[in-house]
Amino acid sequence: MSALDAPRAPSQQDDPEHRKAQEDRLEKVWETPGGFRYWSAVNNSDVGIWYTATSLFFFLFAGALGLMIRTQLAVPGNDFLSATFYNQVFTLHGTAMMFLFAVPIFEAVAIVILPQILAARDLPFPRLSAFGYWSFLLGGVFVCGSIFFDAAPDGGWFMYPPLTTDEKQTGIGADVWLLGLSFIEVASIAAAVELIVGTLKCRPPGMRINLMPLYAWYVLVVAAMILFAFPPLIAGDILFELERMFDWPFFDPKRGGDPLLWQHLFWIFGHPEVYIVFLPAIALLAMIVPTFAQRPILGYSWIVLAAVGTGFLSFGLWVHHMFTTGLPSISLAFFSAASEAVAIPTGVQIFVFIATLLAGRVVYSTPMLFALGALGIFVFGGLTGVMVALAPFDWQAHDTYFVVAHLHYTLVGGMVFPLMAGLYYFYPFAMERKLSDRLGKWAFWLMFVGFNVTFLPMHVTGLRGMPRRVFTYAEGLGFETLNMVSTLGAFVFAAGVLVITFDVLRPKSKQPHAERNCWNAGTLEWLSETPGRDWGVRTVPIVTTRYPLWDQPNFVRDYDEGRFYLPDAEEGKRETLITSVLDARPIQCLRVPGNTFMTMGAAFLTGGAFIAATFYAWTLTILFSIAALVSILFWLWRGTAIIPEKKEKDVGLGLKLPLYVSGPDSVGWWAMFITMIGDMSAFASLIFGYFFYWTIHATGFPPSDTAGPGVFWPGLAFALTSASWGAMLLARRANTADKPLSLNLWLVVSALLAVGGGAALLWGPHASGLDPTAHVYPATVWVLAIWTAIHLGVGVIMTLYCLARSAARKLTAEYDIDIHNVALFWHFAMITMAVTAATIALFPLVAR
Repeated sequence: MSALDAPRAPSQQDDPEHRKAQEDRLEKVWETPGGFRYWSAVNNSDVGIWYTATSLFFFLFAGALGLMIRTQLAVPGNDFLSATFYNQVFTLHGTAMMFLFAVPIFEAVAIVILPQILAARDLPFPRLSAFGYWSFLLGGVFVCGSIFFDAAPDGGWFMYPPLTTDEKQTGIGADVWLLGLSFIEVASIAAAVELIVGTLKCRPPGMRINLMPLYAWYVLVVAAMILFAFPPLIAGDILFELERMFDWPFFDPKRGGDPLLWQHLFWIFGHPEVYIVFLPAIALLAMIVPTFAQRPILGYSWIVLAAVGTGFLSFGLWVHHMFTTGLPSISLAFFSAASEAVAIPTGVQIFVFIATLLAGRVVYSTPMLFALGALGIFVFGGLTGVMVALAPFDWQAHDTYFVVAHLHYTLVGGMVFPLMAGLYYFYPFAMERKLSDRLGKWAFWLMFVGFNVTFLPMHVTGLRGMPRRVFTYAEGLGFETLNMVSTLGAFVFAAGVLVITFDVLRPKSKQPHAERNCWNAGTLEWLSETPGRDWGVRTVPIVTTRYPLWDQPNFVRDYDEGRFYLPDAEEGKRETLITSVLDARPIQCLRVPGNTFMTMGAAFLTGGAFIAATFYAWTLTILFSIAALVSILFWLWRGTAIIPEKKEKDVGLGLKLPLYVSGPDSVGWWAMFITMIGDMSAFASLIFGYFFYWTIHATGFPPSDTAGPGVFWPGLAFALTSASWGAMLLARRANTADKPLSLNLWLVVSALLAVGGGAALLWGPHASGLDPTAHVYPATVWVLAIWTAIHLGVGVIMTLYCLARSAARKLTAEYDIDIHNVALFWHFAMITMAVTAATIALFPLVAR
């Protein structure tokens, strides 16, 4: 008999005292610490609330900067802000909205609700979520705080060179932007890894992939998009900072560089980010619309395919932002067509929501009001998007306030209004009390009217010729009335936001708790009791439908009585179920680590390295980097691949599961695989840069008068790395055969060969005298060589870590998570070496 067919009513669960004892043990294990130790919590509910609150704070901060912009532009010739300070204000406004609010709020909300939507006790790497939060907080405060010291970036949220790379950019604002946001981007990718693995591996038994709630599908799509969209920007940041710090000429045309490479890398990130922002908001509507229509979503398969299609097509639109840069007409035609095509899956999602509302009996409420407002505003923004997707129209409207209006209709309608709908909808779930329905309606109408009064006139302002990013304008140009109207509308919109802020922050201790499942929803997150418990879910249920609370008889009663999996915490450990990717078959009882300050310490030390580099304090940078590495290794040693006291555990319903698994069944293996996919995306962006330069140099690339690194040294590096990779595979085989001496020998050999491979790769450009400041070709060769050598260095550290684990008997033939994960890393490191060696050694022979 399978686990899903097992009896669902064990006799001991009929005893109230037995159930009470189970609940007490669960409560103790998952208890949130008090006092100062509260900040060591790693529970998804706590970390997600911190993350959400911090993101909303940055939203208010960016909104205040937006009001300063509108005040400055209210009348012509205004001196409210100086030109220099205005540049800092509008740069930080866009930066904070996009990098510190729009993307992080998705991850924050997902950390709060995704485990409950999947009926998981927690995500598989709770400490990684905490590390991501502390990194986000530190990076955000560093970037935003720079404006109070007149050191904020002032080159726009897009930071186009050459303005931001040459001597005209005298301060550290660009470095603050580059290094501060790179730190935040790393945290975002870490959160994306957590969400992908959580969605794929932490679903409840029976929740096959075609039964996943739509929110989980959107999380999966958007997290995958982050994995491919953020790394190109990180690669661009590396090139950008190397030019600013060391004068490597990646964007200097005088030495073979080209500023357009930055635009390509930035918009390969930037246009998918529009959908990274939009799709999570649609995910919230996908939960809200069926609830208030009181019927399942229509066209489930269609909306899933549309979400995947939108994510896929979004990566083919980046030149949409570069129509005026002089690209060939055939390129403009292709990207214009792609920009039009993305409207099809987007439209499918909108029509699915409309059809569901028409087929159901709509319950009109504050969340539904914001949802309807979002649909109206976003559809209008989409129509103007179709206009600017046409190259001839874009040539006229580019860099005018028409584009500002389109951007805000798309982002505010597609993201802010759905988020406010989600805030009112999920607030009782997260905080156990409802927000005020009356204040919510006031806030909606203030925001809806204020938004349209602000941005609708900007379409006309732009068509009349008002350019973006100007800090003032002259009288008599036809902009005065329109700008004054927009400014008044902005303050009305801000009043609506303040009403919501007051509603959220006002004391509610005397307000009664919200009813359980107060919206009568059908999905699993509304199983949570009020007042809530720290354990996440009482028991991990069996799911057979998309809306279990509506469709599965006695589901809530059986859940409350602990009649499913993991109803107890007998060993005093935090546990959740791991299931197979496609059919959600139980394969492991995972023990997740508990509360710790290690994540906070690791985040602050890592952030210290980035901040010190901003001020070119290289000694401090090195010290912080070493301390961060040590703290992360200590964190991994203490909190991962823990050997359990027994091999398997009875998780209930007669099912026993292993407590320790490795290889593809392990969540750690999946995390490594997904992380390396993101890493390869960044590496592919650097390779793209190399061949981009090849396409733009009419005289040849590499230049005929520049000697490359040759074939010998890159070939030797490839041979040594191949041998190192082979030694790692032999080490894994020796461990499987339970031969610890052979394991240790091959680990040492692998590490030594990797050191030799990295040294040979770096010696090639050094021996051939390639000066990275002389021309973009040697600079590009050096970047690829250093990138690959760093990965070999990381591989050496991982290999030595396995050696230490083996010596401590924490890595054995039976308990071998570490060796499998490190071997997986070496597969990707080998690919990186092969591509680098072929590019810098063999391609010049073909090109010439």
